[in-house]
Amino acid sequence: MGIVNIEDELHDQLRRASKASFRSVNAQAAFWIKIGMLCELNPGLSFQELVARELKTAGVDASELAGAA
Repeated sequence: MGIVNIEDELHDQLRRASKASFRSVNAQAAFWIKIGMLCELNPGLSFQELVARELKTAGVDASELAGAA
């Protein structure tokens, strides 16, 4: 594990996003990093498509979740 040096403003946004997403600051940073990597590797997919693909890979049935909302 290493230390990532980021600008203060980005860290502030990260802290705010973590509260809104009910994640720790580290978990929010990891989420943004992973989504960023997936976006770069799959430029033809939308954010929603990437998240749906990751949920499916993890064994989550997103159709059941959509019906519950």
